[in-house]
Order: sequence, then C-alpha cells, then structure tokens
Amino acid sequence: MAPATVAVPVLSTGPLVEGVLLKRYKRFLADVQLDDGQMVTAHCPNTGPMTGVLLPGGRVRLRHDPSPSRKLAWTWEQAQVGGHGGDPVWVGVNTALPNRLVRATIEAGCLEPWLGPIGSIRAEVPYGEGRRSRIDLLLTPAEGAADPRPIYVEVKNTTWSDGDLALFPDTVTERGQKHLVELTALLPGARAVLVPCLSRGDVTRFAPGDSADPRYGELFRAAAAAGVEVLPCRYSFDAASVTWLGLAAQAW
Repeated sequence: MAPATVAVPVLSTGPLVEGVLLKRYKRFLADVQLDDGQMVTAHCPNTGPMTGVLLPGGRVRLRHDPSPSRKLAWTWEQAQVGGHGGDPVWVGVNTALPNRLVRATIEAGCLEPWLGPIGSIRAEVPYGEGRRSRIDLLLTPAEGAADPRPIYVEVKNTTWSDGDLALFPDTVTERGQKHLVELTALLPGARAVLVPCLSRGDVTRFAPGDSADPRYGELFRAAAAAGVEVLPCRYSFDAASVTWLGLAAQAW
C-alpha cells in the first residue's frame, strides 16, 4: 500500500502576470495581451507540440524578469485549460521548471517513502555510454540507508492528458527513448528512477503516450519490467506556488 499523501507546497512561483495568448510562433516566441492591455512577446520555454495546452485565446501566466543578458523580459510559465471534470486548471508549461520542482520535492522529504533518506543531490551529472548523457539528478542515500546504491533520477515534464490520465510523450522522442535504455543499463549496480512530472492538478493516473511514440511505450514497459522505478509525481499550479499532490496511479 502506498504511503498516505498530504498536499505540500514545494516551490514558490510568484509573482506572475496574467493575460491572453494570441499566438505561438517560431517555436520559442509567444505573443500575449496582458490584462492591463499591454502587448508583449514572451519566451516560450516549451518547443514541443504542447498537445492540449497550446490554446490561442486562452489565459496564460507570464514571469517578468528583465535582464541585460536576456533577449526577452517575459517568460511563459502557465496555461489555463479545461480540466478533467470541466473545471479550469492551470498547467505548468515551462520545461525548465520540472527539475527544480522534483528536487524541491525530494528536499521537502515528500519522496522519502519511496527513495529512502537522501544525503546529497547533484544535478546534470555525466553518465551513460561514453558519459555523453547527463542525468537530471544523482542522489546519494543518507548514511545508514537500507539501500546504499546511488539513485539516478530522470525527470520528464508531462502536460498531455486524456481525462484523468496523464501521458508522456506527446510526440516521438528519440532522446527519451535513449534515456530509457541508459537508465536500464544502470541496473543493478545503481537504482534508476524515472519521474514523470505531471504538471497539472487534474490527473490521477499515468501511462506512456503510445499513440504518439509506440517505441517509447515499448521501451518504457521493458525498463519498468527490468527494475527501473517509475514515480509519477502530481502537482497543482497557482499564481504563487506549486503544490505536490502525491503519486499518480500506474496505468500501464
């Protein structure tokens, strides 16, 4: 039986500014009309198809972060969509956020029932064949942990859904396929953990997106059967923070 779950705010997001999405173009750009009437061009940090969450005319939230080193002062962070059950739900669309989010969740102790106590966390550590890949998070168990093996954690931002079922990927991902093979190769000398970061609060189950990438689905199930652990983490988003809602149920 899974441990009981209590919703835990794990990351501050504010302040964010709301507006209406006019269009996304050239993959990296989005035109938005802010609620005060101002028209701005924002950086779109999600270059994928954004299936089900790219909705011109829909409400969005942007971060304003002007800097001489940035070409654009605005970044698109969240999109509002019709959620499961019909109520609007905010979705996290910034693909740079999930690694921070999962790390904060680990540091808050939310995943200790599954990962055990963690002594240290390193990010972007080289691994795999020829050490040409980088693992999102490498965890060192705390002294005295029941399983002392290092824990390699790969994080995948997940926004596509079918009802309450979250799905990843929403397009063919050769990079994602490669990560599954590399995670499997770590066994049994290390623990290998895939964390689908479910960036919307209306989903309660997770499965691979077979219709978008059948090969990913095959590799996913082979990896899970070989011992790769899958921890689909559920999150809800608001204008001030992101809250961990526990793990989604397995649907594969």
